[in-house]
Amino acid sequence: ATELESNPRLLSRMIAFGTQNMSLGPAMTREEAVRAVETGIEIVATEVAKGLDIVGTGDMGIGNTTASSAICAVMTEKPVADVTGRGTGIAGRQLARKMEVINRALVVNRPDPAQPLDVLAKVGGFEIGGLVGVMLGAAAHRIPVVIDGFISGAAALIAAALSPRLKDFLIAAHVSAEAGHQLLLRHLGLKPLLDLGMRLGEGTGAALGIFLAEVAARVLAEMSTFAEAGVSERSEPGN
Repeated sequence: ATELESNPRLLSRMIAFGTQNMSLGPAMTREEAVRAVETGIEIVATEVAKGLDIVGTGDMGIGNTTASSAICAVMTEKPVADVTGRGTGIAGRQLARKMEVINRALVVNRPDPAQPLDVLAKVGGFEIGGLVGVMLGAAAHRIPVVIDGFISGAAALIAAALSPRLKDFLIAAHVSAEAGHQLLLRHLGLKPLLDLGMRLGEGTGAALGIFLAEVAARVLAEMSTFAEAGVSERSEPGN
């Protein structure tokens, strides 16, 4: 929550110094939510012009599994207890407190699952909004999006609700150890490539998923068929 020094390798697209307390009211205004999404779309468009052909989404943050659990509970219509995990490793009273805060936020804000931008504005984070825009922008350019863990998955719930055809461009890199992630992927109809019990976010799973996607594409495009390689077909028993 501070102004960052200028760096040629850093794109700074700050919306505000953090969102508001969602247990007391909306996390952001609708205008801020729209700006966050549009920022993601803009960044992807810039990268596409440079030759981008696959996207990996990740995040860095503290507390954003709380916002993601709130989004997941609303969009999948599942109980908060079913979609709320330990995040960075909390347990016992802290986990109970986390679920209490999420439940209070949903009661106070009453986010409408039929209005995905309303959900994002009321309980989401700016980084989640940015990821929503990245996914929408990539799909608009027919570029596949390899999503990382729970936070990217929460963004995918919002993005897919805004544009259902976007699901065709999503690849689930892995299923994390977060309680709601498997449920979230099932809701989206996505089958994860990997199950490594990872909690770490930050795009690490997406990086592995991109590697597998590129290998699969090269196998399809470059590997010889049996006919091209002169390999005979399997003979029937007795022949």
